[in-house]
Amino acid sequence: MKPAILYQKKDKQGVQCELCNHFCQIRPGQTGICRVRQNINGELFSLNYGKVIAQHIDPIEKKPLRRFLPHSFTYSISSIGCNFRCLHCQNWDISQADNRNLLVINDSLPEISPEEIIKEAIRHECPSISYTYTEPTVFAEFALDCMKLAKKKKLKNIWVSNGYMSEKCLELVAPYLDAANIDLKAFKDETYRKVCGAKLRPVLDNLIWLKQNKIHLEVTTLIIPTINDSADELKQIADFIFDKLGADTPWHVSAFYPANKLIHLPITPTEKVLEAAKIGERAGLKFIFS
Repeated sequence: MKPAILYQKKDKQGVQCELCNHFCQIRPGQTGICRVRQNINGELFSLNYGKVIAQHIDPIEKKPLRRFLPHSFTYSISSIGCNFRCLHCQNWDISQADNRNLLVINDSLPEISPEEIIKEAIRHECPSISYTYTEPTVFAEFALDCMKLAKKKKLKNIWVSNGYMSEKCLELVAPYLDAANIDLKAFKDETYRKVCGAKLRPVLDNLIWLKQNKIHLEVTTLIIPTINDSADELKQIADFIFDKLGADTPWHVSAFYPANKLIHLPITPTEKVLEAAKIGERAGLKFIFS
């Protein structure tokens, strides 16, 4: 365990987490929505610090990033937990498994130091480290320690995120963050609430914040049949990117494959992905990847 960052103490040993836009009120012995930040006797602790469940060398295009360090490899790491409950999550077994199973997985993992992560990235000649697969916000303590060391070694830091971190979190990581790919999962608050267990507005605000703070930004939209695939909604997303983030902000439109609790839905037709790309082009976006 590691003492958590960004929380306020409340009455009766309660705490309020300030790491993401859920701002969970956590009673003693309980965890937040992410299930990896626990109130222990009125203090908040990160349960997954240094508990790395995945370490891989990936093409940076897999993140996906297409306009940042192209044709390079990135050292990808992840811990358990997530602050979303996406019905279509492909990594649900390490991000959303029930609390007991998730913590059993966590306890079985050896602890790895930030220094070891940096050493491995350098050994494999990766010019960047990606905090990915699950949500980096929920292992921010470990990510931030890695990011600080990476910066000293001239490595770039990348977050692949749902974009639900608090502004305080953004302010902490921004000095060390070089690039981000953020999911813009829909353009309806109702969809975010129903499918992800979150709200749309904080994601939009954070996208704008990242762009204004000159962090390289790319946006991904997974097109899910019957959920967010209408031409009107795709146009709203494309227009938002053009108007608020700029025509040069890459937009990745990708196909859905049945997973988790949406296995009853079909794979996204290729025609729908191509239609989304055309919508982006008509909106004025310069870089669309499908």
